[in-house]
Amino acid sequence: MQIKSFTFNPFMENTYVLYDETKEAVIIDPGCHEKSEKAALMEFIKENRLVPVKLLNTHCHIDHVLGNAFVKTTYDIPLWFHRDELPILESIPAYASNYGFANYQPSQPDHFISEGEVIKFGKVALKTLFVPGHSPGHLVFYHEPSKVCIAGDTLFDGSIGRTDLPGGDHDTLLRYIKKNLFELPDEVEVYPGHGPSTQIGKEKDSNPFVGKLARF
Repeated sequence: MQIKSFTFNPFMENTYVLYDETKEAVIIDPGCHEKSEKAALMEFIKENRLVPVKLLNTHCHIDHVLGNAFVKTTYDIPLWFHRDELPILESIPAYASNYGFANYQPSQPDHFISEGEVIKFGKVALKTLFVPGHSPGHLVFYHEPSKVCIAGDTLFDGSIGRTDLPGGDHDTLLRYIKKNLFELPDEVEVYPGHGPSTQIGKEKDSNPFVGKLARF
């Protein structure tokens, strides 16, 4: 499996394209809003002759879904996320303009992902890990053979997702990071929703919020 990352919108959100030798691909958390951002995503897909087959959201905060409608329409693919994120997605039109996104286009889900569901494309199978706390239905997508997880806004390099937004809960996030992420092998590469990648082992040792030296 191969990974291409883009950093989009003023929130500096990481959008990911996952694909393999079959050329089938999934697009995760499309934060593209400006024409130049949409063009960059389209150009990469075209140049690599990829065939997007699914659109996945780790969660549905505005910075991660700005490009949902664009991707769905452009590639005629279904949108998948956890059922508990639907109220988060549906609330966006009421406040999008406050963040400068007056042209935000709403999107609707085609499938709700269940905890533990395996998502397949090409020869790839992604395991779904449930890690709420930043948002109520937050998911992480894990590819075991390549030791890679797309973590959204759960675990960062030296930090964790904020929990002061509607549906967030600090204790829940800490609990599920330890339960469902820190059980992964130390060498797993974590690709977060913002900032650089990190490793599970590194965060277990030194993350100031949830690592070995964290103060609870």
